[in-house]
Amino acid sequence: MSSPSFGQPVEERAAARTSGQLGNQAASQVLGDAIAQVQRVIVGQEHMVEQLMVALLARGHCLLEGVPGVAKTLAVRSFATVVGGEFARIQFTPDLVPSDIIGTRIYRASQEAFDVELGPVFVNFVLADEINRAPAKVQAAMLELMAEKQVSIGGTTYPVPQPFIVIATQNPIESEGVYPLPEAQRDRFLLKVDVPYPAGNEEFEILRRMSVDPPTSQPVLNPQLIIQLQRQAQDVFVHNLVAEYIVRLVLATRTPAEFNLPDLTSVIQLGCSPRATLGLVAASRALALIHGRDYVLPTDVQTVAKDVMAHRIVLGFDAVADNIVPAQVIERIVAMVPPPTPVWNQQSGPNHQSQPGRAVPSANTYTSPPAPYQKPVPNMPNQPDFS
Repeated sequence: MSSPSFGQPVEERAAARTSGQLGNQAASQVLGDAIAQVQRVIVGQEHMVEQLMVALLARGHCLLEGVPGVAKTLAVRSFATVVGGEFARIQFTPDLVPSDIIGTRIYRASQEAFDVELGPVFVNFVLADEINRAPAKVQAAMLELMAEKQVSIGGTTYPVPQPFIVIATQNPIESEGVYPLPEAQRDRFLLKVDVPYPAGNEEFEILRRMSVDPPTSQPVLNPQLIIQLQRQAQDVFVHNLVAEYIVRLVLATRTPAEFNLPDLTSVIQLGCSPRATLGLVAASRALALIHGRDYVLPTDVQTVAKDVMAHRIVLGFDAVADNIVPAQVIERIVAMVPPPTPVWNQQSGPNHQSQPGRAVPSANTYTSPPAPYQKPVPNMPNQPDFS
């Protein structure tokens, strides 16, 4: 881990705080106000809105999948308005070419030279609407943009502005004129969020709210504040036992038999990549900051596990034929791999901004999972001694 707050005691984490940084409760309040502004427009879908904020704080990208008409595009537009910065929407179509996205070189006859015309992706927020309608070469043009946050045109590299996030949508029910995202492209997305139909009471609220004068959201954040919050999310403390729990979840997708899940050996053809491990840590830290904490709990990891890991595994042919979906596999793994148990005390450390008398965990107050899970992770050094 490269983060200065990983594995450090509370005293060292307090000394590592940057000057002028928002407190945990203040940051949580600001982020809560931003989410509330999006909720003024979007009825329900609390999980989707929260995961959009998690992806932004974790410096990742988000893929929204749902049937038409469940407010995916409206949610992204409202989110971009609340967060601030420049926004661009790209409607992906089968006749799109890479130069329509990243830009191209144009010959200027008056100057007798080539000039670079940058594409619409040079903004803070890119909405890639119906990304699975574009052909493979257009999807491949997004790889460098999403992974390196830069674009290469004519031998010159152009960085995109910061902060930068790609939020893509796709329709899972159509098969004609659709190019499914390859594994390499899906792996670039930190989160893949399934957007369901609204519930009955939410449908009634949509009718009441949208049939007259639809509400609008107001800006709450700005790019400079977002960068500050992203740095603060990187400083959220991750205990070594929580980090080992994250590694166990990822390894369970590759060698499930070693984690008492032999029935998943024939179900999973390809497990999660190391990007899933880094993504779980980054998303858990962002979620902890949203909830006003400067430490990650195992419940944070469990909350983001499905959205981080489900789109990174490849199921076998028999599993697909049996209508098994990746989300069910991840839920099974999360249920079977036991997390470390936090031990709460009544004294808050110097880096915690809790109310008087509120219980907070100290740096080393985690107990190991029960036997037989106390054995070391396969191909991993023995668990460090914190006594």
